[in-house]
Amino acid sequence: MTTRLPIAKTYKLFIGGKFPRTESGRSIKIADAAGNTLAHTCHGSRKDLRNAVEAAAGAQPGWAGATAYLRAQILYRLAEMMEGKAGELAEAHRLEAGATDEVAAAIDRVVHYAGWADKYPQVLGCANPVSGPYHNFTVPEPVGVVGIVCPDEHPLLSLVSLVAPVVCAGNACVLLASETNPIPACILAEAVATSDMPGGVVNILTGKRDELLPHFASHREIAAIHAAGVSLEERRTLELGAAENLKRVTVRDSFRARSTSEEPSSLDWFDDELCEGPQWIEPFVEYKTIWHPSSA
Repeated sequence: MTTRLPIAKTYKLFIGGKFPRTESGRSIKIADAAGNTLAHTCHGSRKDLRNAVEAAAGAQPGWAGATAYLRAQILYRLAEMMEGKAGELAEAHRLEAGATDEVAAAIDRVVHYAGWADKYPQVLGCANPVSGPYHNFTVPEPVGVVGIVCPDEHPLLSLVSLVAPVVCAGNACVLLASETNPIPACILAEAVATSDMPGGVVNILTGKRDELLPHFASHREIAAIHAAGVSLEERRTLELGAAENLKRVTVRDSFRARSTSEEPSSLDWFDDELCEGPQWIEPFVEYKTIWHPSSA
């Protein structure tokens, strides 16, 4: 009787609602501590990033134009799909303690931001007092395409915490998954694909941070950056690149380093008070002021 060799899965990129291979043809082996191969992921390139940004830019206006109720329902549907893949997502964390708790927290966080989709305009917007027979309103609008750089710790919960506030406000995103364990992001892509999320709203790349980070910073169609778990040097790369094209850079950590020798520490991603709420949405909206005659 012959011994069957299992087939190691090769996870693809997720761009425009599809699962293409990287144009570079490269792959990265994901192994456990004993050196056993768990899977392969695509080694994304600059060209893959450009393709993802193009897909996001094409999808974003339609997503922003969808009703807040519809965006909320689609995010809730994503949580349902994640619930169906809870076992697979936990298995992707099998080398980490508390995997089941992380999956549950990630699902709950998606539900949390689904609830904010039709509420954040009332919190972030306002009616302004004016002198004259007018109404004056300030309303938040999405910035466009957001680049997301995920940390290595808690690769599912941190990813969801960075993505959900961005897309609930009508933005599209291109994200770079955890470099040490990108498999949860790849499984999440499969959930996104079956969640009614329009293709291109969420795009997921796997690859090397030092290779792709400068292109996230310099790409002119990426209007904002949402990052966590980056070093001081990586933060500097993002901020200096953004200086050329005026994109917003938001880096999440527990404190802001005061010197070049002081590395920021990571967030407690399980802390609901710290990682939830409209303050996570606000960096990814712009404000439009509207005047209207009070007699009309």
